[in-house]
Amino acid sequence: MLVYRGHRPPLAGDPGCALTIGNFDGVHRGHQAMLALLNNEARHRGLRSCVMTFEPHPRDWFAAQAGKPEQAPLRIATLRDKLQELERCGVDEVVLMRFDPRLAGQSPQDFISQVLVGGFHARYVLVGDDFRFGAKRAGDYTLLDTAGGLQGFDVARMMSYEVHGLRVSSSAVREALAAGDMRGAARLLGRPYAITGHVVHGRKLGRDLGFRTLNLRFPSRRPAAMGIFVVAVHGLGPSPLPGVASLGVRPTVEDAGRVLLEVHCLDWPAGLALEGGYARILQVDLMHKLHDERRYPSLEALREGIAQDVTDARAWWRTQG
Repeated sequence: MLVYRGHRPPLAGDPGCALTIGNFDGVHRGHQAMLALLNNEARHRGLRSCVMTFEPHPRDWFAAQAGKPEQAPLRIATLRDKLQELERCGVDEVVLMRFDPRLAGQSPQDFISQVLVGGFHARYVLVGDDFRFGAKRAGDYTLLDTAGGLQGFDVARMMSYEVHGLRVSSSAVREALAAGDMRGAARLLGRPYAITGHVVHGRKLGRDLGFRTLNLRFPSRRPAAMGIFVVAVHGLGPSPLPGVASLGVRPTVEDAGRVLLEVHCLDWPAGLALEGGYARILQVDLMHKLHDERRYPSLEALREGIAQDVTDARAWWRTQG
């Protein structure tokens, strides 16, 4: 999969692309169904399948402009995870568009002529049933379809995707994660909710407390899931390792707004040095939520709390057979 920033470069002999547009936060089952249709149409038409997505999320940008960062949506996935899932879905190209004042103020007509036609050479455009675009969200499916007939590209609309009568959406995934419903989130995503990233050095407080941790940064200050979780850790050995993890701001020792995923493996893999986790890329599946973050009155109380979390995590894993 090719990833471009800002624009899709001209390619020799390029017949154009089959394009879809969206934020794709979480790449849930509705997204997956849309991307399967996009890839199928691209193959039939002899085109490359392409996803246009945005960084930052447009609602992040508007919230910042209004001075109300709390109105930004909770972030489900890191950019790394989004790109990884788009690649798993078989997309040929992804273009990361920077959402800025120019893009926010562009009229629907200019977006079609300058971006879709002039920049992407789109021959087929697939959108969701609630798709809006252009300044003040003035553009809709009808406008896009009419323009396609005039400017030489086909337009299709995919209706909502449902699981057990529930419309699958990024908002529904956020709600499940915020409620600690990890099974519900997994049903919407089609997989366990996971975070991947490089292991980075921390303050080494975990080893002082008797619980060595592997730390992964979560770049957004507003993750959709926060708290203490039972996890499965991929990337330290031939099979996933059971663990317990904290995702949040560590209120007892820091509470500086920086979000970390701190992972403690219940059993360190044989043959791996104690420092062997650093710089590795891990995937951490959040399987079950134990509780929200807690502010402990002392480091000793924190140590006792972590010990109880480890006990509870081991008990949960025993119930999984």
